[in-house]
Amino acid sequence: MTLENQLIKKRFYETLIETNETNPVRVLGEAFQAGHKDGEADISTIRFAQGEVYFHNKDYEAAIFKWENVHNDLEPWAKKNIADCYYELGQLSTAEEIYQSIDTESSVLQSEIALQLFSLYIDEGSLEKADQVIKKAVSFNPDYPNVTDIARAFFEKHKDWKSAIELAAAEAIRTESPQWFDILKTYAEQGLTNIFEPHYFSKCLVALHRVDQARFEQMVQALWNGYKNEHSYFSWLREFNHLFFDLDTSRKQSWKDLSALYQEAYFELIDGKYLIKELEEIIPSLLTNWLRIADNSHALFASAAVLAWSEKFPSSISPGVVDDAENLIFRSRNEVDGLEYSLTLFDSIVKWAEAQHVNPSHRFRWLIRELVDFETHHLLVAGTSGNGKSAFINSVLGENIQTAPTSSVIVFKGDEETEIRKISDEELTAFSSFDEFQEAADRRLNKAFDNAIIEFSLPAPMLQENRLALVDTPGFSDRNGMEEVLKYLHFADSLLFVLDANDPFTEKEQEILMQIREYAPHLPIHFLLNKIDEIYDEHEAASIVEDTRSRVRAYVPGARVFAYSSRLRSRKQQNELAEFLKNLSQPIAEDERMEKILIFIRQLISHLLDKRAEMENSLAESIKWNEEMATKLSGAIHQVTDLKEEKARIITRTFHKVLEEIRADLSENIPKILRETSDVIQEDSDFRKIHLELNDEMNRRVHAYVNDKVLPKLYHSLQEWILTANDELNHCQFFLDEISDGFNAMYGEERLKLNCDFKVLDDWRRDAERMTSGMQVEKVNIVLRRTPYQILLKGAGKLLGAFQQNNAMLYNKYKQFVENQDYLEVTESIVNKLLLQFELFAKSLERDISLFFRDPFAVLNQTVEETKKEIAEKEEELERMRANPETYRDPLTLFEVKLRQYEWIAVSAKKVFQA
Repeated sequence: MTLENQLIKKRFYETLIETNETNPVRVLGEAFQAGHKDGEADISTIRFAQGEVYFHNKDYEAAIFKWENVHNDLEPWAKKNIADCYYELGQLSTAEEIYQSIDTESSVLQSEIALQLFSLYIDEGSLEKADQVIKKAVSFNPDYPNVTDIARAFFEKHKDWKSAIELAAAEAIRTESPQWFDILKTYAEQGLTNIFEPHYFSKCLVALHRVDQARFEQMVQALWNGYKNEHSYFSWLREFNHLFFDLDTSRKQSWKDLSALYQEAYFELIDGKYLIKELEEIIPSLLTNWLRIADNSHALFASAAVLAWSEKFPSSISPGVVDDAENLIFRSRNEVDGLEYSLTLFDSIVKWAEAQHVNPSHRFRWLIRELVDFETHHLLVAGTSGNGKSAFINSVLGENIQTAPTSSVIVFKGDEETEIRKISDEELTAFSSFDEFQEAADRRLNKAFDNAIIEFSLPAPMLQENRLALVDTPGFSDRNGMEEVLKYLHFADSLLFVLDANDPFTEKEQEILMQIREYAPHLPIHFLLNKIDEIYDEHEAASIVEDTRSRVRAYVPGARVFAYSSRLRSRKQQNELAEFLKNLSQPIAEDERMEKILIFIRQLISHLLDKRAEMENSLAESIKWNEEMATKLSGAIHQVTDLKEEKARIITRTFHKVLEEIRADLSENIPKILRETSDVIQEDSDFRKIHLELNDEMNRRVHAYVNDKVLPKLYHSLQEWILTANDELNHCQFFLDEISDGFNAMYGEERLKLNCDFKVLDDWRRDAERMTSGMQVEKVNIVLRRTPYQILLKGAGKLLGAFQQNNAMLYNKYKQFVENQDYLEVTESIVNKLLLQFELFAKSLERDISLFFRDPFAVLNQTVEETKKEIAEKEEELERMRANPETYRDPLTLFEVKLRQYEWIAVSAKKVFQA
């Protein structure tokens, strides 16, 4: 045991006693006494040893006393031991103070003090101080036994992953020990390392690559997976690819896991989630490094990826790397399931399109689904107009299906039940009847080519037995070019070119054939020589067949030519036709179907790119249309407002005219009625009460006149007024119906319903009935008014009426008074009271008419607001599309890169096969 170990374990005293000594206290005591007697100057060593013995026997006070009197080289250790005693006694603050006061150059003692302080702070619960002291101990002397292990355990216990990772990384670089690299890898696998920026681990990775390639690959994989799906993932890719490029690596070494990581990352990056500007700095270096290390299972993908990317982004990858990829791709082992990858790509594009709220096209989905059916052979039947193609197809189907040249591509399939569907880009529609199918397919009714496909399933033995689908296309003519056929040429497994035996294989047909060969050079092409029955001479017919066979084989070596008559359906001919079709429907090669699928995926990408332009144009047109509609709606609101005001004037004016007539009648007749009451006055009347009798009679006669004459007349006038108002309001509803019909025609749906509230007429009828059904006229003071003449006359009646001789005079005076009064004030008061409720009714008419128009105004205003909101939303969407076109275009570009990669793989497979 070294001296430092003895001092650490407090076993220094063992150097001063015999090995088998059982009583070290006595031996050291005797040595201490001998030292005093001999006058030994320095007995500190013995005191130091005695302190150790007392410490081990837990006599801490005696140990402290001994160590306090040590004054030689062991004094720093004695102080440390004194602090240990106070630590054991639980006097932690005293112990801490002593530990911190020790001044020594011994790295061992410094480390021991640090570890003791670390334990002390743990006991105190001062974790921050414990953290500081253990980090200082590691930094000062990392080689000190257990110090890094203690630090690591402390960091892990308290989940201080930053400190734990810093410790592991530093120790891994310093020691290059597999243990520390493995610890760091464990942290990475737990997803803890992503709290650091990726460049933090660069030195560590360089060191690990130098000492252990296998561990290097494992570490990279752990870090890579940790940064995936984090914001710093791209930083990791940039940093690692830069670092890895400078390392000495090649395909001669085994990099299977890292190569798989590169492949997984590349496919995720170009899966449509990122923009090209985010990838343009990452992908080239990623592909360069991937190609350098790609093992046999990934070399094909790596080389194809390099070639696809460099084609789309020239000069982004160095020519040397591209050359290497070109050499490697044709030497790589092709065990790739290209079909699975192609279908996965198609599904990715479809899901992306749906997320963009773009219809990915029912037509392409149907095409891909049909191409995956390896049991069915697609035979495309083509030819010029008038060559009997439709008659031939009918003979194969066994039914007279094609009654006219088609304007669509029709796919006839054998099935147990008959079903006809139309598959367009936008929708999938089932035809409800055969007539509906004929109307949709008839070229005479549909001059333009319909881009949709019609799928016609029916019980057709010849199709079912041969697992055959006939693809009928519009016939070639001067008006109808090749475009329609070329769109679906790659859907076919073989092509049957129908010729007319009367003029077979014309120059035009030769030109068409050359175009087909250029567009689909590997498509098997065969010929049907139709209308052979029109050649009456048998030898001439045979000669025509041989001549035609010779001529077509100059263009298509090995092509079959079958002579056929659609009219003569003999058993022999049908058997020969069945055999001919059976020979055409050869087994389908998966790689050929995969190539077809890739072609239609490319068409789908082009379709979606065009769809973007269509969407922008559609939005712009929709905005313009909605702006026009908003203007028209606002105009309609002004029109309805004018109509409401006009009808309110007419209806109110008509009502006031009725009131004016009644007022004139009352103003004219009430004074007459009042004057006529003079007949009540007689010479023998009691003139003391005659004024009361006159007043009562006047009120009675006015009341009778109002109820018997005025109110019936007013009732009749109001009924006529209501009829007039009804006509006016009906005219309003008719006008509004015209407006709504016009707008609904523009909207293409029943969006506006401008229904007025005719309940106001019911309310008016009820009010008219109520106001004219009978009226209680309030009793009016007519002759009891307090005018001077009336007062005088009334007084005279009371005074003189008691004397009979005065009756004649009073009679004349009263009669003269009643007959000569103008009654204007009284009449006006009576008329005003009688017509008060009618005047109030008149004032409510404008409000009632506003209620009549309330719903139409609400509908129009709401539609304007909805239209303005739709305009704003579409303007915002259009602005977003135009401001960031790359958010739509870039994913499709990346899908195209992936597609090109699969195309390279397909080409590679053929080259390898040919070799």
